Amino acid sequence: MSIITIIITFLGGVTLSAQSSINGKLSNKLGTLETALVTFLTGTLFMALWLIFFGKGHLLAIAQAPTWQLLAVFLGVGYMFLTILAVPKIGVTATNLTAIVGQVVAGFIIDQFGLFGGEIVHFDSSRFIGLVFMLLALFLIFKDNNETVK
Repeated sequence: MSIITIIITFLGGVTLSAQSSINGKLSNKLGTLETALVTFLTGTLFMALWLIFFGKGHLLAIAQAPTWQLLAVFLGVGYMFLTILAVPKIGVTATNLTAIVGQVVAGFIIDQFGLFGGEIVHFDSSRFIGLVFMLLALFLIFKDNNETVK
């Protein structure tokens, strides 16, 4: 894997944390559903402009995509909605780490069985140890959150 890919992925994580924090605050003023709508409308407008200038002209191929692949959009909406709900209650770090642990667990399952047409990558002891450390980190962050609230 190239260092550029790692840096871009890292920056993607940074932007997700910033978005989570900003959307959490914005939801206090607008409401959760309204914040999600504003976020997706803005994203739609931005992507439409991006598509006009840099698109490859295959948007209509959506008609040939299997229905189960199109359902992925609801997963993205669900993720954003749940993040907007959680950030004001448990904070950005706890929200994002909980989401990451959920992503990793789901990723292990998807990899193990090659779901959605992916390559099979077996769950091994190294992955198990990594998961244990992530769960420990999650425990410690929530423990700290509970002590801070008291």
